[in-house]
Amino acid sequence: MAKILIIDDEASILSLMGKLCEQMGHQVFATQTGAEGVKLIKEVNPDLMIVDLRIGDMNGLQIIEDTRNQHPNISIVMVTGYGTVETAVEAMKLGAFDYLTKPFELEDLKRTVDRGLAGASSPQVESTAPSPETAAMPVHRVIGESDKIKAVLTQVEKIKDISRPVLLEGEFGTGKNLIARVIHNTSDRAALPFKIIQCSALSEELLEQELFGSIESAGSPTIFQRAHGGTVLIEEIELLTPRLQAQLNSFLEEIDKRRIGGGLTPEYDFRLLVSSTEGIEEQVNEGKFRQDLFYHLNIIPIHLPAVRHRKEDITLLADHFLEKYAQLTGTKKKELDKFSIGFIEKYGWPGNVWELQNAVERACALSDGERVRPVDLPPNVTQKVEVTDDDAVITAQLPIGSKLSDYIKKQEKIFIRETLKFNEGSREKTASMLGVSIATLYRKMGLKLERDKALRGES
Repeated sequence: MAKILIIDDEASILSLMGKLCEQMGHQVFATQTGAEGVKLIKEVNPDLMIVDLRIGDMNGLQIIEDTRNQHPNISIVMVTGYGTVETAVEAMKLGAFDYLTKPFELEDLKRTVDRGLAGASSPQVESTAPSPETAAMPVHRVIGESDKIKAVLTQVEKIKDISRPVLLEGEFGTGKNLIARVIHNTSDRAALPFKIIQCSALSEELLEQELFGSIESAGSPTIFQRAHGGTVLIEEIELLTPRLQAQLNSFLEEIDKRRIGGGLTPEYDFRLLVSSTEGIEEQVNEGKFRQDLFYHLNIIPIHLPAVRHRKEDITLLADHFLEKYAQLTGTKKKELDKFSIGFIEKYGWPGNVWELQNAVERACALSDGERVRPVDLPPNVTQKVEVTDDDAVITAQLPIGSKLSDYIKKQEKIFIRETLKFNEGSREKTASMLGVSIATLYRKMGLKLERDKALRGES
């Protein structure tokens, strides 16, 4: 049993990490403040420390630097969001063993803690066989019964143990990260680390340090080295600069040479997955992406379908998010009423699964009862409705959830205003065209007939 100190000012994250480490059999000390954390370091002398980069009263980097100088035997793991990954790279230079980016999978945290306690320089102590938890994990976590998503899972099953690059393409929010995790967690590398680097989160200099190392980062392991034979996912690969594309291409060529020669050292023995929200082949044709690198990455291409192309999965996904929300909040699971189901099935979901999840969570938070109604859904979901007009299908903006009388009044005013424009402001012609009296026209316009006559100098 090891002693683990966790410093994070988010109570929910702190509790989650603490419970996992306790389930692993360790003694946990947790605090939400940096000052208390520094005090506990001296009192407890932990074997491993997990510290958030952004703590309310202190800078996580300062805690890491001080701890490394005063307690060099403590393994340190930094926790950070994507927006501050470049600072997490700085933490590696200061002595952190590794870092995790929020949101992270609990299995990733477990693996990192295990390796931190075993010693960063001793990856050989890890078993390469999948643990019982990881071996049984994740194809079932991909929600859907459509032919398109079944085809993706069939591909995953076929290639899960083939240690060749996989190119995951699809729109934002289609689940590329999830499929990458499924590939890893069902592969023969499942017991080893799963590392992610997001190209949009780092500058060119820091990307180079993370991927290939540099003079400035001498001594800090690259992301491939920290994977220790596991899997590396490079997200938004299309954002790599031409210079880094060339370096990655050379790196992959070296791996191919070593594989053929049977000389794969730990630095080169990993599974590479890359993802893109844009078609890389199209980028190649436009001269924005290296053709030779594309050929290196496109060995096993997997395309993730947009939600609008797997409509039969939308209700299943929504139900999954309803269950997830109930578990997170400790409340009873809510249900979508039939009208809400109709709207979510008709909506196009340009933000795909992420947009659907956010819409469901919003609806659950706003719903007063046990059922989610259309009024609880985001306005853009309920207002964009396909209607038939003279045999033509058009998209109308309908404020579903508001009163019929309010909607009719608003439409009347719009219609009267546009008719007035047509008649060049003549209210008499407008009233005649609309088939109403002049008094009715004034009333619907919110004007008084007598006041208007006085303004015009009429008796």
